[in-house]
Amino acid sequence: MIEKTHIYTIKLKRNLLPMLFLGFTFCLLIFSKSNLPAVKSGLALWANSVIPSLFPFFVATELLMHTNIITLFGNLLNRFMKPFFNIRGEGAFAFIMGIISGYPIGAKIASNFRQNNICGKEECERLLSFTNNSGPLFIIGTVGILMFKNTTIGILLFMTHLLACITVGFIFRYWKKDKNTFTTSSSSASFSQSKKTASFSNLGEILAESITSSISTILLIGGFVVIFSSIISIFKASGLLNSLTVLFSPIFQFLNVDTSFIQGFLTGILEITNGINTISSIACKRLSFNLIFTAFLLGFGGISILLQVWSITSKTDLSIKPYVFGKLLHGLLAAFYTYLFMNIFPFLNFDL
Repeated sequence: MIEKTHIYTIKLKRNLLPMLFLGFTFCLLIFSKSNLPAVKSGLALWANSVIPSLFPFFVATELLMHTNIITLFGNLLNRFMKPFFNIRGEGAFAFIMGIISGYPIGAKIASNFRQNNICGKEECERLLSFTNNSGPLFIIGTVGILMFKNTTIGILLFMTHLLACITVGFIFRYWKKDKNTFTTSSSSASFSQSKKTASFSNLGEILAESITSSISTILLIGGFVVIFSSIISIFKASGLLNSLTVLFSPIFQFLNVDTSFIQGFLTGILEITNGINTISSIACKRLSFNLIFTAFLLGFGGISILLQVWSITSKTDLSIKPYVFGKLLHGLLAAFYTYLFMNIFPFLNFDL
């Protein structure tokens, strides 16, 4: 009996993904009426929001990788990065660009660092845990101004997001012991050899390479946006989202939280932009609930971004575990800091 159960378990594991993919294909056919508008909406979101905000940063990052800026960061900021985050100074480039640019640039830089042997495996995993973040353009511009119609809310969410990011980085300084013993100078030398340095004579070639690499990444992100727009549409059309709402209702009622937040929260767990947009549109006298849920989703990033990061890191030997744990912790800390700021500073309390 035990052997039969074991055999059935093995067969289930072996056939689980084919069954899921087959089910997804059938759902695309069955719910095509609602799915086609969702795909168009996802493409519009990618074309109108993602490409303008991320593509220039991808190109800029690729261009900077062909200069001595990383070595410069390493020399200047090693005294800060090493004791605080247990990462060599070069990691400051991933940290700063991850804050400025937004998802998934931090993960892309950390993976590039590993591929070019700039940092050790453990250091790059620490970088993954806290450098892949929502950017100020998205948090202040899209979330604060466009969704909540309030610049102060955008600034509050960005401040708590940044503070949570730094806290996660400090906590993950204890993630594993470094196995690599090469020094900052040797890693910089290795990087110099692996990357062609930009000059006026090869600027066209470097720019073309940077654009080509950036197009590949932006197309990857576009694919994820479209696929998850389809998945969310299927969840809604099939009634699965409503069923999950009923399932989670007792928990939200126990916490004295309006159950109207459940669908937005679950959608945000899948895909961040759709989820936050839903949460921001919920009319609630206690706006603090809207902001706390939004802060968590901004920190966590959603499964869509998790899979984007996984696809980027799959080209290296980096583990995805520190990223998953780091983003969960980031979301919880951002929500806590948002609650704290709204209670400490009266002008940040938006409850009616």
